[in-house]
Amino acid sequence: MANLRDIRRRIKSVKNTAQITRAMQLVAAAKMKKAQDQAMAGRDYSKQLNGVLQDISEGFSDASHALLEKRTGDRELVLIISTDKGLCGAVNTNLARVVRGQTSASADYVTVGRKLRVMMEKLGRNVIADFSVKDPVPFGDARAIATLLSKEFLANNYDKVTVAYTRFVNTMSQQPEVVQLLPVVPPTTHGDATHTNDFLFEPSPNDVLSAILPLYINFLVFQALVEARASEHSARMVAMKSATDNAKKFIKELTLDYNKLRQGAITSELLEITTAMKAME
Repeated sequence: MANLRDIRRRIKSVKNTAQITRAMQLVAAAKMKKAQDQAMAGRDYSKQLNGVLQDISEGFSDASHALLEKRTGDRELVLIISTDKGLCGAVNTNLARVVRGQTSASADYVTVGRKLRVMMEKLGRNVIADFSVKDPVPFGDARAIATLLSKEFLANNYDKVTVAYTRFVNTMSQQPEVVQLLPVVPPTTHGDATHTNDFLFEPSPNDVLSAILPLYINFLVFQALVEARASEHSARMVAMKSATDNAKKFIKELTLDYNKLRQGAITSELLEITTAMKAME
């Protein structure tokens, strides 16, 4: 009977775990939809913003700005966007692998999310700033991060600024990426077949650049944040659904074992009773 009690305890424990993972799955699913909508909506705006920057770069080759300045040094600042919480599959692990493979070993870091900040600190890397971002992601949070990155670049503290984040592909797929933020590399195309750069800029291309480049950098950081947040919630929803399904499967197996042991115990008792009755005849 001790074995039966142990199995009952295990069934109860797994059921409790399944209730928790199911609740986390539902919460992640609700947040996932909002985060995915936010990430997808930003892509259209990004396309148009790239188009304006392309018009300036192609139409006015003499236009210049400090944020476009190419440098030859290897001083790198990396913005890493990870998650504050776990239970989201391999999102942080895959991102950490890409960061180690595509950034300088001597780079400094600005982090968003506790997971990779803790990892970088354990590895002895220099984390110069850490940010916390609300959910859903407000544009003001992105502006504060972009302002710091631009300030460090303009102060000539770094020759290159890159962003490491997880790009949202779909609910089942998220892709870790490392992209250059500064110096800004003007896009060569934005997918518009009717595009033309026959524009007049007032008061001047340089003044327009001074206005649009900070907005461009702010939005790139914002888009990276919302892509990472959509990836996080999608990965967590999938992971919790898998955990819930596995728990249900395990409960079925434990229940089957319990019933087998219980049936065996009943059969044994019946045999003992039958044997005793025959012995009394």
